[in-house]
Amino acid sequence: MLIGYARVSTMDQDLSLQLDALEIAGCLKIFTDKASGKAQKRPGLAKALRALSEGDTLVIWKLDRLGRSMKGLIDLAATLERRKIDLRSVTDGIDTKYPAGRFFFNVMAALAVMERELCVERTLAGLEVARKAGRYGGRPLKMTDPKRHEAQQLLHNGITRKEVASQLGVSLSSIYRHLPAGSIPEKTNPT
Repeated sequence: MLIGYARVSTMDQDLSLQLDALEIAGCLKIFTDKASGKAQKRPGLAKALRALSEGDTLVIWKLDRLGRSMKGLIDLAATLERRKIDLRSVTDGIDTKYPAGRFFFNVMAALAVMERELCVERTLAGLEVARKAGRYGGRPLKMTDPKRHEAQQLLHNGITRKEVASQLGVSLSSIYRHLPAGSIPEKTNPT
């Protein structure tokens, strides 16, 4: 069975061009969405995917109708392949039922993996440069050295960890993390 999916990005755009092409392609059912390609929730696509069975073909007007990211497109194509469902793009001339269509997706998957690896490599290189310059990512620490010293003094003077946390404006878990139980000598009462 051929099941079609059409999408436009905004409510004021028209689906008729895509719908006509999908009907000409022989789709028995057509599902639609009016949502951005970046949108996580696309109920029409979800319904189309539920309607597909092994041996069926998902037909789209153009590859970009499935989403904007190459990774998302590759992931969807992999899901369809696992379910033994073919993918056909009317205007791109791609059909995974045939070797040329499968080749196209294998090349695109390889490019997506390479891009992901290059992105990780660039990120790690940037973090290394930042570390060498003395910069570190993440939120600034609330438990600074002066606060740690003050906390040690307060705990040494018999103030409870909960009270110390409240006075210093840090969480109780920060007190335990930076000053574990047993790390502060207890104040002794002379007798």
